Amino acid sequence: MLLPASFSHPRAALTRAVRRGAGLATASTLLLGSPILLAQSEALETITVEAEALSVVTEGTQRYRVPLSSTATRLDLTPRETPQSVSTVTRAQIDDFSLDTTNDVLESTTGVTVERLETDRTYFTARGFEISNFQVDGVRVPMPYNNVHGDMDTALYDRVEVVRGATGLMSGSGNPAATVNFVRKRPTYEPQASVSASLGSWDQRRLEADVAGPLDTEGRVRGRLVAAGMESDSYLDRLSRERGLLYGVLEADVSDSTLVTLGHTWQQNNTDGNMWGSLPLYDSAGNPTDYDVATSSAPDWSYWDVETHRSFLEVQQELGDRWSLKGTLTHLDMLSDTQLLYIYGTPDATTGRIADEQLTLSKYDRHLEQWMADLHAKGDVDAFGRTHQLVVGTDWSQSRNQQESRYPTASFEASGQGLPTLDDWDGRYPEPDAWVAFPGTDGDATIKERGVYSAAKLDLADRWTAVAGARLSWFDTTGEQYGVSQDTSSDHVLTPYAGLIYDITDQASLYANYTEIFNPQTEIDRNGDYLDPVDGMSQEVGLKAELFDGGADASLALFRTEQDNVAQPAGTRPDGTSFFTGGDGITSEGVEATLAGELVPGWQASVGYTYLEIEDAGGEATNTYIPRHLVRATTSYRPAALDALKVGARVRWQDDIERERDFADGNTRQDAYALVDLMASYDINESLTASLNVNNVTDEKHLTSLKWDQAFYGAPRSVMANLTWQY
Repeated sequence: MLLPASFSHPRAALTRAVRRGAGLATASTLLLGSPILLAQSEALETITVEAEALSVVTEGTQRYRVPLSSTATRLDLTPRETPQSVSTVTRAQIDDFSLDTTNDVLESTTGVTVERLETDRTYFTARGFEISNFQVDGVRVPMPYNNVHGDMDTALYDRVEVVRGATGLMSGSGNPAATVNFVRKRPTYEPQASVSASLGSWDQRRLEADVAGPLDTEGRVRGRLVAAGMESDSYLDRLSRERGLLYGVLEADVSDSTLVTLGHTWQQNNTDGNMWGSLPLYDSAGNPTDYDVATSSAPDWSYWDVETHRSFLEVQQELGDRWSLKGTLTHLDMLSDTQLLYIYGTPDATTGRIADEQLTLSKYDRHLEQWMADLHAKGDVDAFGRTHQLVVGTDWSQSRNQQESRYPTASFEASGQGLPTLDDWDGRYPEPDAWVAFPGTDGDATIKERGVYSAAKLDLADRWTAVAGARLSWFDTTGEQYGVSQDTSSDHVLTPYAGLIYDITDQASLYANYTEIFNPQTEIDRNGDYLDPVDGMSQEVGLKAELFDGGADASLALFRTEQDNVAQPAGTRPDGTSFFTGGDGITSEGVEATLAGELVPGWQASVGYTYLEIEDAGGEATNTYIPRHLVRATTSYRPAALDALKVGARVRWQDDIERERDFADGNTRQDAYALVDLMASYDINESLTASLNVNNVTDEKHLTSLKWDQAFYGAPRSVMANLTWQY
């Protein structure tokens, strides 16, 4: 490979690849010169680099697999070297199926359910537990309340990686569910640009632009700018959305061994006619409701606006040929402003009406500010005649969550009529002209967490590898939320990570894994002391293999996940406050099977199946709103005889779910269903591509979640047409 002597290599990716002596694509694919550089190449001295780089960037590859992941341990490991279940949704999948929000992406991920409880608030589950751990570019991001406000746009992401099970090594505190890592796009060494326009059902319009490349003649400074905008009405009555996104990032080779990156993301979500809560699932007599798909419980004056700013600074320093040091500082600022109506209880069984007394109106404001920092060193160590990988690091975060709920003043006059049957409601209900806060309807709490961690990939013998690590965490919360004290602390909590891998052949491995995580509690014991944190533990054994001449990764896993020391009511103290004791919590067991990659030339697939059992401490089935059988599958095919054409399908299937009713005897049930999406794209020429997506082609009517005692219906059949130009 010939390069101008003045050109700076992508040191981190290239040096790691040289150390490992492994590669799939030559480093020249990352270093093809810009026209400016090529024009100078004849006048400059050339050097030859005899190495290959193992690239983890998925955009432009058209592939449904990645060769490396560092989400589980921060070590750069192949799927077979990672002793834990990992799934990735690549840029190709995002583009093929127009997965424009993170909710869309996670609905395509093995073992993950997306609980759309309201139109603008979403929870996620994996292995029977709520997902509470998230990362951006591998850096831990605390997520208060385990939910996402609004739709997070995916235009800025290269891929989304999900590690299932307890992930305390890199996550610190949380639930033993999974960690979701959003990996951002970065500047490129070649100039590139794209513009994409989409039109779809319910008057949806989307425009997206992405430009990247070198900013100086030597290519030592590079940049990227991503912009996206969307406007849409909805299949739901009165609901409309606007979303804007800007993402800018600069990186500079300040020396031959130092890379500095600076970036900022702005996103604005404005929703009108949004629901707080959802539709009642049964009436006062316990009869199931069966509303039209378009039915909404939102008045015409409701809204939910969210503005998010996220800035980050990274400095990466190469320490010789075998080690690197990386520091990251991130700041997040999120503002939410909402005006809402909520329905308590159930509609009258005879008239279908909902009384004024069953309605709550609120104006809710929230300000979340977070600071996050991470510093780690990573490299190779020679010992006992073998080479091992090691990472040592520390991280710190501070999250301040301020919120206030206000309610109508005493002078507010309700309609006196309540609401009619929701199918017939036009959204009209008196809008308060003034709002007032009451004692205990606000909150201001700060969470601080810091930790030190280390992990190693140990080359034990020719066919034996171990991945081991540990984290030591300190956690502290102060403040109140809605009149409830949040004061709690946990010091020097140890969370281990252990995995063992045996290579049966050069293409297949057996593995076993044990991981932990902890979750602080605010409940007190008989003596008034806070309970120790909840312990989350995961055990997993399985088989991983490279199939189809190394083009695809397959896995089969058996897992068990549990929580211990969960607060259980134990009595009342002399001062009248309740006290608790730690007891057994939920246990989940199951099987997962995955396949991702190129099965034959032109055929990409990502398929996953999950079987799950969830029991409480008494051995009874619990969290029955989570499917016990779950299939996630995406596939696309580009025929060799007509390589301008690509066709594909996405399938999301789950078995029946149910939940016990809060206000009546019996259970509410959602039968098993499958959602089938189809896509087709055609390359008109080298720069222009047209595509068509049809979602829910069978027009399946289904509820989006049964996590709460309310729900709304998912989207019926829809169509999206897209035209993309790229350079």
